[in-house]
Parts: sequence; C-alpha cells; structure tokens
Amino acid sequence: MAIQMLIRNNPITIKLPFVFSIRIRFKTTSAQYVAARARDPTFEKLMKNYKNLLKVFSIQDLILANPRNPTLAVDVISTVAQKLHLNRGAIAFLRKYPHIFSLFNNREKFQPFCKLTEKALQISRQEAAALDASKPIVVDRLVRLLSISESKSLPLRAIFKVWRELGLPDDFENSVIAQNPNLFLLCDAHEPKTHILKLVAGNVSPSLSTSVENWRREECGKEDSKYDTLQIRFAFKHTFPPGMRLSKDFRAKVKEWQSFPYIGPYSEMREKKKTRAGVKALEKRAVAIVHEFLSLTVEKMVEVEKISHFRKWFGIDLNIRDLFLDHPGIFYLSTKGKRHMVFLREAYERGCLIDPNPVYDARRRLLDLVMLGRRGLFLDESGTTTAGGEDSDSEEDDGD
Repeated sequence: MAIQMLIRNNPITIKLPFVFSIRIRFKTTSAQYVAARARDPTFEKLMKNYKNLLKVFSIQDLILANPRNPTLAVDVISTVAQKLHLNRGAIAFLRKYPHIFSLFNNREKFQPFCKLTEKALQISRQEAAALDASKPIVVDRLVRLLSISESKSLPLRAIFKVWRELGLPDDFENSVIAQNPNLFLLCDAHEPKTHILKLVAGNVSPSLSTSVENWRREECGKEDSKYDTLQIRFAFKHTFPPGMRLSKDFRAKVKEWQSFPYIGPYSEMREKKKTRAGVKALEKRAVAIVHEFLSLTVEKMVEVEKISHFRKWFGIDLNIRDLFLDHPGIFYLSTKGKRHMVFLREAYERGCLIDPNPVYDARRRLLDLVMLGRRGLFLDESGTTTAGGEDSDSEEDDGD
C-alpha cells in the first residue's frame, strides 16, 4: 500500500553492460520501515507536547489517589521517575510545569511535597464531571468493543490498559460493568487472577454502524460529493501527510484497494480464505477494525503497544504497526518520546479534533498548560512577561 512498500517488496533490476541483469530484493527491518515513513509536522508537534501530558497524567493520578489530602511527597515521585521517564528527576519535571504543580515544604515531615494548582484542580474536576456525564456513551463504547471481538469477550486487563483512552472512569468495574448486568458479564479466565469481560447473549447487534459507514452516508448526501454510491461503498477517507509523493502507481493501488469488498468489524467472519483475494479481504477488515477502535477513543489516538493486546481477540493476524504504515492516508504513526502512537488522520485538523467532546475539551485545557510551560508566571503591570517567562519549547527535552 504505502510508498515504503515499494522499497520493501519490489525487486530492483540493475543492468550491467555485456554481462547480465541482477535482480536484488531489498529487505528492511521494522525499525527501518518506521523511519522511512512520511512525516506529518502537525502530528509530530502535537505528540511532542502530548508525551509530557502523559507524564502529567501519571503524577496527577498519584496526587489525587488520596482525595482527603491530595498532596504527595516528591520522594514518592522520585521512586517512579525512571518508570515515567523523568530523566532529569522529579523536581526538575515538576518545576517545568508550575501552572500544573505547586511545590511546598511539609513542615511536619521536613521534606518537599507537591500538589495540583487551583487551575489544574479545576480542570481535573471538569474532566471528572464530563466522564460522569458520558457514562451512557461509555456503555455503548464497551458494547461495541466487545462486539468487534470474535468471541464477544475481552480480557479485563486489556481494557484496563486503555481505560483513559476510552473515557472510562477509574472505577469502571463498579460504576459501569456492575451497574449493567444485562449487558456485561465478568467471569474468571483459565489463568489465575485473570478476568474476562463478556457481552451478555442477545446484546450482539450485527446492524451496528461504524464511523466509516457514517462518513460514507454523509459524503453521498453532499451535493458536491466527489464520490458516487458504488465508488464509495467500500472506501475509507484518505488524507495524506503534506509533501508525501503520490506516484501514479501508488494512486492506482489505493483506488483498487478502496473498491475491494470486505466484511465489517461488527459482522461475523465465518471463514478465512487463504486465497489472494481472501488475504486482501482480511487485511481490509483489519484496517476497518483498528479504524473503528480509534473512533471509539476519546482523542482518536492510542499507543500501538496497547492496541496490540486486542489483536488476537479481534482476529487480526497481521503486524499492527505495519498495518498503520501501509495505510498512511488513514492512520498516522508517531514515534515521539519512545512511544509509538497512532492517530486517526481524518479526525484531526491542524492538531485538534474536528468533532471534540467534553472529556477531550478538559484534557485539551491541561495540554494547553503543558504547552504553556513556565511562560506567564510573572507579569508586570503592562501584562508583559518578565522573570520566569521563558518559552517551554526552548527548554531541552526531557529526554523521552
């Protein structure tokens, strides 16, 4: 699919005079394939700040773990600094974001403590309220996620890995699963200390519409649509990275792939044919599954490592990372901060969600504080930044 595939799979013929032709097949490693992808500056800039937001989330969760006294000893954060990739240490990271964290000395314990600023606390309350109000939407997301699984069940530990991405409350076992026994059944797995979440029989609906199907209907309803009904029947929206060279051969392959039929993520896959057409249909179904998975997340993005935990349960026999790289018009893979994060391209415009939601809005406010860094700390009477107003972008990266 992708341009990089031409490098991976196409043999190159080198003709030597008076001798013979040599056919050489260049094979690339997964790391080389990732490095060769077309970059998108907008997503890379977003990820540069988002990787630090993820660390802020982790520290915020630790601080708020004790609601009666939401403060935390800096020493506690220092013990997990390596795990959180705080390469300069806990205090250096906390000082980097004074709009979010407030440092103070605990006079009783004679050591530095930290807490959230009033602004950060307000955003935390906003997100908590948004999560509580969106419980009906969250229930629908879980039903859809389980419906994608071939067995209509998923390991609870896999869902725990994406609880924040799905907009689940941190007590979702009690507040969502236990409160909907008519939909969800939690049972023990064969492995010790492992639970499986199942969709109660009778709640599986093959008529569930996917986000890409909704897009097709909207596109067909437009007067100035560039697609006709037959052309768009199995198509996905494509928006390629700026500057990516689209050869005539590549465009032809995309057009052919767009028209190829497949079975949707909510429909049952009864048999997997080993024919060339069957393999192509399975690959397109895999694209549809991860497309729908990303559509179900709050921010239309997720770490590749986290989505890989669902691969077997979704019946995907392909390398997930390569799947994203093979379809650069649908997905964007960023490797900023040692994290491989995949975005749903069509959901974003200029680094922001096109169709935001209340939970996203709260998290975006916190991201804005991350992007603010140390700017705006000290203002003179005219409102001009003085001491402490350096741009956080000019600071060296945290090494992630």
